[in-house]
Amino acid sequence: MSREWHNSKVLVTGATGLLGSHLTRALVEAGAEVVTLIRDFLPKSIFFQDTPDWQLNRKVTQVHGEVEDRELLERTVNEYEIDTIFHLAAQTLVGTANRSPTATFRTNIEGTWNLLEAARTHAKRIRRVVIASSDKAYGNLSGEAYDETFPLKGEHPYDVSKSCADLIARSYYVSYGLPVAITRCGNFFGPGDLNFSRLIPGSIRDVLQDRSPVIRSDGQYIRDYIFVEDGVHAYMTLAEAMQPNAGKVSHAGEAFNFSYGLKLSVTDVAQSVLSTMERTDLKLDIRNEATNEIPIQSLDSTKAHEILGWKPRFGYQEGLVRTVQWYRSRAKELGITLD
Repeated sequence: MSREWHNSKVLVTGATGLLGSHLTRALVEAGAEVVTLIRDFLPKSIFFQDTPDWQLNRKVTQVHGEVEDRELLERTVNEYEIDTIFHLAAQTLVGTANRSPTATFRTNIEGTWNLLEAARTHAKRIRRVVIASSDKAYGNLSGEAYDETFPLKGEHPYDVSKSCADLIARSYYVSYGLPVAITRCGNFFGPGDLNFSRLIPGSIRDVLQDRSPVIRSDGQYIRDYIFVEDGVHAYMTLAEAMQPNAGKVSHAGEAFNFSYGLKLSVTDVAQSVLSTMERTDLKLDIRNEATNEIPIQSLDSTKAHEILGWKPRFGYQEGLVRTVQWYRSRAKELGITLD
């Protein structure tokens, strides 16, 4: 247990999500006093699982509400004397953003400035704020491996929401000196992801039900994927590196990419699921229906490796094995009927 987190008072927004649940657990285990902002009660979320492994809902303070509610955020930061913030709450699905851009903009953009304004209002107590951006914030930059010097050029609703939130976070450091740092990661996967419209959990569910994995795109899109536990390690590594230094906070105002550096197509990923589950007899159901998707995205994580010393603890394949094992063990409670 790191003394870094002992008695630190941490706010996690989006705590019932995939990354949020795992990060909250790691913070509790590290000795932090964690306050979570929760919009919806999701009974199947691992956050609410009443098992010896988790029981997070019994180990943290829960505040119920939305990031669109600035007064609630200010009250939470003030009353619970928060010193560290991980802002993960977001509308994260591209398809949902395409159908409801306004709601996505409100959550991802307005929610971010509300959170940052709450932190600025009580800045005397705030040691560090880590804002979750995304590789989508870069937009479509011709398939290069983006490093942190690349411009943010989102074009479609979800991508624009992340570009804006990212830039707003940087502005709170430049204009007000708020100790903000930004993470840009690829697609998270791992135990507890309940969004079966996503490639990996959707493919695992299909295979468990003896069906061909459904591919919404043409299968050729290139993406970065990162196991959720490696993502947790990345977020905590960055936060731990944000220390007072000559009147400033180290790495405040900076962004960091976190990635395995793998260029995997949608087809590659689906085939790796089939291989891991020993069902290479199944064929992919490629429907080519996806819209407003960036053809190629790849992140360069050299900065995180060299400056933060971050290295993944699991990697893609071990992460995938652990993910498959979890869905197999929880299939019944997730409503997955095994063939």
